[in-house]
Amino acid sequence: MTDKPSVLFVCVHNAGRSQMAAGWLRHLAGDTVEVRSAGSAPAETINPAAVAAMREVGIDITNQTPKLLEYATAESSDVIVTMGCGDACPVFPGKRYEDWKLDDPAGKGVAAVRPIRDEIRTRVERLLADLRPAA
Repeated sequence: MTDKPSVLFVCVHNAGRSQMAAGWLRHLAGDTVEVRSAGSAPAETINPAAVAAMREVGIDITNQTPKLLEYATAESSDVIVTMGCGDACPVFPGKRYEDWKLDDPAGKGVAAVRPIRDEIRTRVERLLADLRPAA
């Protein structure tokens, strides 16, 4: 890993879970981590309930757009975190690979998305603690 590790969050549509995770990591890590997100079958737009839930905690993800998972992006990432994309997610030997089992916020209202958002924050904080060298 370089001085600035890169983390790729992947879910099917790149519209909810992976976008919230990327938003949390950008917010918590600042410019110390390169944050990427993608989907195996990207949606047209980000889930509005995910946008609203993140806005409630002061994080704006409205400028993000769902992106297709590309081989080169995954290959050049230090950590790949998948969220329910199954066999569509590539596996590269030697990469740190995590699979987070999280409910899909698709079709849910903000009230149902809040616990998912909060669980993602907990997992992102744990990941960030692992990425930062001990002082």
